Amino acid sequence: MHQMHIITVSQLTRQIKTVLEQPLFQQLKVEGEISNFKHHSSGHMYFTLKDEHSRIRAVMFRGRNIRLGFEPKNGDTVVAIGSLGVYEPNGEYQIYVEQMLPQGVGLLHIRFEELKQKLEQEGLFDPERKRPLPFLPRKVAVITSPTSAAVRDVISVIKRRFPAMELLIVPAVVQGEDGPQSVTAAFEQVNSQNDVDLVIVTRGGGSIEELWTFNDETVARAIYNCSVPVISGIGHETDFTIADFAADHRAATPSAAAELAVPDYYHLSLSVNRLSSRLLSTVNKLINEKRTILGYLTKRSVLLRPKVRINQERQRVDESLSRICLVVNHQLNLLNQRLLTATGKLDSLSPLSTLSRGYAVCQKPDKTVVTDPNQVKIGEDVVVRVKSGRLWCQVKKGEQIKYERRS
Repeated sequence: MHQMHIITVSQLTRQIKTVLEQPLFQQLKVEGEISNFKHHSSGHMYFTLKDEHSRIRAVMFRGRNIRLGFEPKNGDTVVAIGSLGVYEPNGEYQIYVEQMLPQGVGLLHIRFEELKQKLEQEGLFDPERKRPLPFLPRKVAVITSPTSAAVRDVISVIKRRFPAMELLIVPAVVQGEDGPQSVTAAFEQVNSQNDVDLVIVTRGGGSIEELWTFNDETVARAIYNCSVPVISGIGHETDFTIADFAADHRAATPSAAAELAVPDYYHLSLSVNRLSSRLLSTVNKLINEKRTILGYLTKRSVLLRPKVRINQERQRVDESLSRICLVVNHQLNLLNQRLLTATGKLDSLSPLSTLSRGYAVCQKPDKTVVTDPNQVKIGEDVVVRVKSGRLWCQVKKGEQIKYERRS
């Protein structure tokens, strides 16, 4: 008989806890009605989520619920976002809620986060593609409802900051089912303009449902594909939309968007005037310096009487040429003397000088010099070189001459 494997309640609870803590049960989004709600003195919230068939315990700790924008109560239908876990002392599984939203808002928030994650992965929110705003645009296009308070705020701020700025109001529906298509068409109209340098897409504050036009994927892609930089000024400071992430710059309000769009004309004028004064002062200083130099130069004798300087230089040239001629002639004389000396030495060593004293040089027809009678035969032709010519002779006889050494 096999031995049974027995575990304790704690071991079983821990095994269940291990299973429930797997990724499958993390980041759950659960919709249900609140019941048995209790806001403990510690700040933690304990309640049950139920539907018509089931119920599950839930807890939202103080560190999480302190940021809730509403006070939950029994009967509220909410979307709870959190993870499933086990409270080991009671062996009960429950949801540990990290975020909780009212039913309608909760579903919109989930759609918002899913779209945001999708577009972020595609690179639509990449900081590296964000374009800088032009310092002084030629024309600013404003996409918004033409009857809204937002458009009045934008026009007022821009005209106050830069009265001469040209504005193009592009009407669009900014709320409701027709909103995304209308805003997208407005961006297409802006892209067809050649003189627009900047776009403000804006509307006033409202609920998440009222701002939902700017959480639409087509609107985000229209902003991304806009031919010029885009500023988003949608809602209030705490409102964030998908359009804000897609835009090149986000402003907290419509008025703040207008502030970003154009420089302040008054301060710009002061800056230009200040730079103009500095430029004028620098130019005047430079002119005065050049005038001083010119005055100094015009007083120099070389400019007042240029012929004097020219004559002096001519005289210097003549003197230099004379010195050069003397040196060259001296060198030529020395070289000529050296040449005569070398020529005399050469003449004294020349065979022609010896011939002039009555000597002769005997050569065979092949110009071999004959120094021994044995070099030629009787009857052989030879050439005898004398001082002033040659003699063609024939050998008749030859003999050796013996020289005796004198002691």
